[in-house]
Amino acid sequence: MISLMIYVFVFAKNDGEPIYDAAHLPLMCGIIVSCIVGLITGKSFKEMLEGMVERISTTLDAILILLTVGLLVSSFMISGTIPALIYYGLDLLSPKLFLPIGCIITALVGLSCGSSWTATATIGIAFMTIGKGLGINPAITAGMVISGAYIGDKFSPLSDTTNLAAGVAKTGLFDHVSAMISTTGPVFLISLVLYSFIGLRANTLNYDPEIAEGIKLALASNFNITPLVLFPILIIILVCVLRIEGLAGVMISVMTGIIFSLIFQEKRSLAEIFAILHYGPDIVTGNDFVDEALAKGGMDNQMWTINLILLAVSFGGSLEKAGVIEKLFRKLKERINSVGGLVLITMATSIFCDATMCDQFLGIGVPAPLYEDKYDEMGLSRNMLSRTLEDAGTLWAVMFPWTACGAYQMRTLGVSPLVFFPFAFVNLLNPIYALLTAFMKRNIFWADGSYTNIFGKTKMKKMAKAPENAKAHAISRLEILRKENKAPQITK
Repeated sequence: MISLMIYVFVFAKNDGEPIYDAAHLPLMCGIIVSCIVGLITGKSFKEMLEGMVERISTTLDAILILLTVGLLVSSFMISGTIPALIYYGLDLLSPKLFLPIGCIITALVGLSCGSSWTATATIGIAFMTIGKGLGINPAITAGMVISGAYIGDKFSPLSDTTNLAAGVAKTGLFDHVSAMISTTGPVFLISLVLYSFIGLRANTLNYDPEIAEGIKLALASNFNITPLVLFPILIIILVCVLRIEGLAGVMISVMTGIIFSLIFQEKRSLAEIFAILHYGPDIVTGNDFVDEALAKGGMDNQMWTINLILLAVSFGGSLEKAGVIEKLFRKLKERINSVGGLVLITMATSIFCDATMCDQFLGIGVPAPLYEDKYDEMGLSRNMLSRTLEDAGTLWAVMFPWTACGAYQMRTLGVSPLVFFPFAFVNLLNPIYALLTAFMKRNIFWADGSYTNIFGKTKMKKMAKAPENAKAHAISRLEILRKENKAPQITK
């Protein structure tokens, strides 16, 4: 499958133009091969099919939300919400401040709604257009948007992957969030410094005020731009604060966008609204930047990504049923004898699952049962496991254009992950930072509630939740390791 992906995305070109640039057919070939492997190893085709259907069933909630996100984007377009974000953004932001401020704003939206996908589909689309108006390289802008969206997602207790990581590691949700802060927090600050540095060194010659003014004029000529049309964004935040279920919350936001479009923009018949929600808005302003930015949304436009997700999770299910991951990584952990080594093998497994099983949920869910007993044996806390799963399994899933995350963000932002990922500093650097600090015997959560900070001092903190038997075993192992000077002593 990976060989076919490399062929399709790197070599299958005619005069520099791609002949076929989707991941669907390589994934289908991968499913066929994995089924053959399963048959050879004694599985029936019915069992392989059950594995695929089981994985699809676990992603149905995400697929339904993805469909409604298409409706959300369309409604926010015709309500003037996204056009207003672009308009006011061009007024308030400069080329030098755009990247760090944009990253913070995107992070706040992601934190509020608990979804990197919703953040990029709303504020992210606006920032892509603002960046073009300010003369910023689209790859850098997309990297900034991804960084902010995933920061918000990881810190939000509303995030599905945040809840999944805590669940599969069998620890508390807020224990997991506090552990994430220890790696993602410092990396966020580092990323803001890097974005500020890029902004300060930006070639302002690329900034043509006439482009920005042209975008604003096109928006003002076709929409009623007023601060009131930003209210639907507040509705999304309110829905999340009230902890309304994701699907219901998105639909409430869709209805708000439609109502605001009827109040502040042009009146449309029910059939016209249906057509816009289904196929996406057909907005022509005469400005190429604006027309490209507003050609987003619609339930129909989400089907490309949904098709890919169905194939990706089917492939992951077939690999899982055939026992491929278990065979590859089970014996490796027996050779691990250090915290750094355990973090490395956990991350490697997560990223391998992302790349080959094409789904971040599998990148989190598959390694957890493989390594949970090893974390207990080394006296580590279960939120150390959950943090490591997210550090790699979630944040690097977007790097591959054939995964569900990578495909979705590529379609939403219009930039390939292979191009924007070097500038998504949060996602790029987070696993590296976590791994380096683990090998340096820093930034480690222990089973008894102690924490070795970045300066190497071990202080008592709050004990993270874990199954009672696992916790008792991990604490007893930690006491033995401390007696043998293989784990740090608590400092007063």
